[in-house]
Amino acid sequence: MAERQGQTVPDAVLTRIGQVVMLHHAGDREEARHRFLDLWAELGVHGDPLHRCTLAHYLADTQDDPADELAWDLRALSAAQEIIQGPSSREDGLAVRAFHPSLHLNLADDYLGLGRCDAARTHLARARETAAALADDSYGDGVWAAIARLERRLGEGGTGVRTPPRQRP
Repeated sequence: MAERQGQTVPDAVLTRIGQVVMLHHAGDREEARHRFLDLWAELGVHGDPLHRCTLAHYLADTQDDPADELAWDLRALSAAQEIIQGPSSREDGLAVRAFHPSLHLNLADDYLGLGRCDAARTHLARARETAAALADDSYGDGVWAAIARLERRLGEGGTGVRTPPRQRP
């Protein structure tokens, strides 16, 4: 988000990505993939890292080939690392840190789908580590539930419980 005269101005690229996400969720996966790829071509590999991270994350979900999905999820994580390690805004860095567990969960799922269980476990461990800082809200609960599901699929027998365990009032 940019600021103009004290007001927050919506990010046009993120708005466009959101519109295509809605198209995808409505069931038009093929058209969504084409529109996402057009946006990727506009951004280029050196475009804004937040845009690339967000776009690659959603573009991965439109892939038919598991190896292609992995490639897009790796691009999303790479762009996220650029944001965290680079001179991006504090707001972008905080947003991406909250997104990190999901990025690692996607990679763990991709690797599991490709039969690469060791790589899946590595990213599942990273998802757990980064999820420890999530807020106690619906997003955090959803991430922890996804961790638990992936633990069961990997046969780890974990609980997906936050470390340390959360205290509910």
